[in-house]
Amino acid sequence: MRYKIHMRVLDAQQAFFAARRPRKDSPHTTAAYRRDLAGLTSLLAEAVGREAGELRVEDLTTTSLRTAFGAFADGHAKSSVLRAWSTWNQFLTFCVSDGLLPGNPMGAVARPKTPPLVPKPLRGEDTPEKLLAAATEGARQTRDPWPERDVLVIALGLVAGLRAAEMRSLSVESLIGRSGEKRLHVQGKGSRDRSIPVQPVMEKIIEDYLASCRRKFPHQRFGRSAPLLRDRAGEPIGRGALDYLVKSCYRAAGLQDRVPTGANLHALRHTFATRLAEDGATASEIMALLGHASLATSQNYIEATGREQRAAVASNRTYQALNSSFTE
Repeated sequence: MRYKIHMRVLDAQQAFFAARRPRKDSPHTTAAYRRDLAGLTSLLAEAVGREAGELRVEDLTTTSLRTAFGAFADGHAKSSVLRAWSTWNQFLTFCVSDGLLPGNPMGAVARPKTPPLVPKPLRGEDTPEKLLAAATEGARQTRDPWPERDVLVIALGLVAGLRAAEMRSLSVESLIGRSGEKRLHVQGKGSRDRSIPVQPVMEKIIEDYLASCRRKFPHQRFGRSAPLLRDRAGEPIGRGALDYLVKSCYRAAGLQDRVPTGANLHALRHTFATRLAEDGATASEIMALLGHASLATSQNYIEATGREQRAAVASNRTYQALNSSFTE
């Protein structure tokens, strides 16, 4: 077989994204792939002594990739290196399948070990209830208070386990079914859609929020297919604004010290999953409700819950007294 090894790397990358279009990747996923490819392409160009625009597929050798990934690793965290390695592995696998390379050299490029998933739920047994109560009471002081939206966002995390991108993809018509038997249709990660049962109180929270939208923006029309969550100007809420909203809800409730480092909105999702595990949900049930791609990911919540329960029992003061009495 004759390989088209003289193709420019930038052209091959464009072909890679064109081939992925039927997968319906989210804009966030596509942007992350582009960043990973662009960052390493620049380092590869330096490694082989070419301009990035002149880099050829034939330049993607084990030696050049090792050099580029070594330089990339010096300035990035393990998680970033692992993500970039995965992106390039997919890209070069495409190059092989499209006849651009005879083999994928990424197998010879070192990568960090995949860190185990450690759930990061909110700390404190009563933290979710306190957070919801503070949002309901309008504790978040802003120039334009909007407690109905604050409550909805917090609830979508705590009782539906939604990711930030999933919240932003919701529309009015995402709530489906008969009254009392409603479900939330969610466009999940990796095009894995799912349907989450919601209780009547969640229907009421959404109704109250929509009523507040009509009061705030009387001249705007919100069709059933329009994005559900809005910013202060009535536009679809952005990723940064949603993240800030959740952070400020924690601060307003005085609970910021109970949020695991780096978790923020995702801590709501992890709290939802952890409480499911504590209340006896199986790994397959957690997998279906959270939209996980792997059962092992869901199993982590059950295992983590078991460890936390054992740690809680071990910290009991009576156990400490017993330890003192029987170890002397």
